[in-house]
Amino acid sequence: MDRAEEVDWVWVGRPGEADAAEWRAAAAAGLQDEVERPLKVVFTSPAAHWTDAAPLGNGRLGAMVWGGVASETIQLNDDTLWTGVPGDYTNPDAPAVLAKVRKLVDSGDYAAATAAAFGLSGLHSGVYQPLGDINLVFGDSDTRYSAYYRDIDLKTATVNVKYTIEDVEYTREHFSSNPHQVVVTKFSADKAGMLSFIVYLDSKLQHHSSVSGTSLIVMEGSCPGQIISSGEIKSEKSSGIKFSAILDLQCGGVGSKVQVLDEGKLKVEGADWVILLLAASSSFEGPFTKPSDSKKDPTSAALNTINSIRNMSYTQLYAYHLDDYQSLFNRVTLQLSKESKNALEEENFVAVQKGHKTHSDAPKVEKGNSSRFASSTISTAERVKSFKNDEDPSLVDLLFHYGRYLLISCSRPGTQIANLQGIWNKDTEPAWDGAPHLNINLQMNYWPSLPCNLSECQEPLFDFIASLVRNGSKTAKVNYEASGWVAHQVTDIWAKTSPDRGDPLWALWPMGGAWLCTHLWEHYSFSMDKDFLQNTAYPLLKGCASFLLDWLIEGRGGYLETNPSTSPEHSFIAPDGKTASVSYSTTMDMAIIKEVFSAVISSDKVLGNSDSEFVQRINKALSRLPPTRIARDGSIMEWAQDFEDPDVHHRHVSHLFGLFPGHTITIGKTPDLCKAAANSLYKRGDAGPGWSTTWKMALWARLHNSEHAYSMIKQLIILVDPDHEANYEGGLYSNLFTAHPPFQIDANFGFAAAIAEMLIQSTDHDLYLLPALPRDKWPTGYVRGLKARGSTTVNIRWKEGELHETWFWTRNKNSIRRLHYGGHVTTVTLSCGNIYRFNKHLKCVKTYPFG
Repeated sequence: MDRAEEVDWVWVGRPGEADAAEWRAAAAAGLQDEVERPLKVVFTSPAAHWTDAAPLGNGRLGAMVWGGVASETIQLNDDTLWTGVPGDYTNPDAPAVLAKVRKLVDSGDYAAATAAAFGLSGLHSGVYQPLGDINLVFGDSDTRYSAYYRDIDLKTATVNVKYTIEDVEYTREHFSSNPHQVVVTKFSADKAGMLSFIVYLDSKLQHHSSVSGTSLIVMEGSCPGQIISSGEIKSEKSSGIKFSAILDLQCGGVGSKVQVLDEGKLKVEGADWVILLLAASSSFEGPFTKPSDSKKDPTSAALNTINSIRNMSYTQLYAYHLDDYQSLFNRVTLQLSKESKNALEEENFVAVQKGHKTHSDAPKVEKGNSSRFASSTISTAERVKSFKNDEDPSLVDLLFHYGRYLLISCSRPGTQIANLQGIWNKDTEPAWDGAPHLNINLQMNYWPSLPCNLSECQEPLFDFIASLVRNGSKTAKVNYEASGWVAHQVTDIWAKTSPDRGDPLWALWPMGGAWLCTHLWEHYSFSMDKDFLQNTAYPLLKGCASFLLDWLIEGRGGYLETNPSTSPEHSFIAPDGKTASVSYSTTMDMAIIKEVFSAVISSDKVLGNSDSEFVQRINKALSRLPPTRIARDGSIMEWAQDFEDPDVHHRHVSHLFGLFPGHTITIGKTPDLCKAAANSLYKRGDAGPGWSTTWKMALWARLHNSEHAYSMIKQLIILVDPDHEANYEGGLYSNLFTAHPPFQIDANFGFAAAIAEMLIQSTDHDLYLLPALPRDKWPTGYVRGLKARGSTTVNIRWKEGELHETWFWTRNKNSIRRLHYGGHVTTVTLSCGNIYRFNKHLKCVKTYPFG
């Protein structure tokens, strides 16, 4: 079958019953008729830096499209390519060192305790590796181009490139297919026989590339199997993870031909269209199998992938991709506006007119149209630069959905967890090794999965937590002589659970696994999935809580304490004037332990009080944990003592965990602590890396402070110059990747979660509508499809800064909810199978059947 053949339609599959019900619910809610803006990240030139390239991903296989004209690079990643092999994450000397550290802490010699704690450090983590590049060479004549356009279309998960050379328009379309596990690229021109180029594969890793037949390029290689020192990688051909990438080339046209060149290259001449399919695989068989013991042949696996789709047309591949992607992405719609209702309707009309045009068509400027929609050639980078002045709400929409797009693209059932860069990485030595960090970054990656209606994307996290148990149980037993399991500050594909190598300031933090476990209860509270709670969540929670029970020791004032204890990556000045980082019972330790213990207790109640003896121990320990304290300056105390802080503007806000993402500090139950939390945020200041900015954004939202939550949006939306990124703190690159700097993906996810938090907040029984809406900035808008706890889906429309209407429905069980808005509270009963429509006074005005 002709790969480029176009057909009228492709039958993909009937929507599932649950999805169909939600679509009917959305229709009943009246929001499907709304005209939606385009959601495109736009570039007006080829990429000059990696952070100008356009990311694609199917959860496992990622691509960065540079969009070059004379030459093109499509940089590739496979989520299983890491250095190293399974490790021994135990330290038999640790118990003796632990006893020494505890004694020094008890004596108040915190600097000496910090120095001694270096003896508790463990192995360096593995390093995430790039797969390689698809390189295309078109020729020097192709430098004379015009009308260049490139975009990431978030609604279709495609990257599109267009440009004109002389009188020929060239088009490229790219997507990464989850159903068929390939990166797909289609080249075309509006005149016959105009496509000619050379294509080959390359990699920074040890590799060999060759041509098989006349249409396949096969690249085989391996990752380094050993790290001999920090930042220095020793390549060993046989010891690391092996990989293979296979590029299949098909072309059409009366005079087209493909020639095999030396060094594994193919040359295309005179084609009408060309399609490239890139499949890749590795020998990775799990975190406990040595690469040398793997039975998996990555070349055979990649070839099987190519062969399985050999008879499929481009149209068919695209249809399956679109159906798969949109089944997730289309669940949520957000539209914010600072215009009046009439202006918004006019703006929507113009946006729709734009949406029906091709990329090369310049939309007409309608009377009254906002300047941001005046031309499709305005780059997103320019929009970021102008945000300081125009505060364009549609850019906030775009960045919110970009976070959802990236999560869908880098975390799917069966893949590895989203790492520090998602799946996108060009370096063999990426910043911070590209490794998932458990003291905020990995958790933030998954913050939007539940409220933003992407719960499936969180499944790799639960698989990963389960893998940590095996190594973490050994670390707990050998290092700490404790039961249960533990994980520390940084991990990798080998499920590393020991402390990192180096300074206890960051390395000594045995709360990483515990923080991850809070996601287990959150998943249940949103989904109400009792099978998940019983079979997945509770066993993992119980193992974590078992370790915490043993880790807690008798402390001061009759409390249980953690010793040693750190507040991630932050030091203090001890009473003797010395700088230290190791003490006891930091506020974050206690906040996380309280969340885990409360989750165990709540889980046991849901499951029928089947574990009463263990839960009694948890209840007793919970009652003896020290309370959250307020410091002399009115802020939340970060350590168990009111130590002097040498860096009051430190990037971490760990001591505010209880406010967000935790639940022990709330406006309703702990107003004094909320006031102290606000003082802490003022004290820390607004500046910080991207992830710190979005965490503060969510914290201000939890405090229902819309003004300051919005100020953090402005803090993030600043364009970073990649050539001088060291001059920036936080910000966005031209492709909307968030900056630490350098690039870290967590803030992209944190932003989406924080926006959701500004619009909807929930507990097991309460639902707060528009709790942190910046009414003067977004007076008109709507959101459809956000999730609340209790398996509740929420749609909201507001006008002139006030709630206009809202709709709710629940899929799993009947529930009683307290609705909160503007100081008003209404108790309602939601029955499964119905959609409830409420007016601005929280009065139910209509009920629709779900089916």
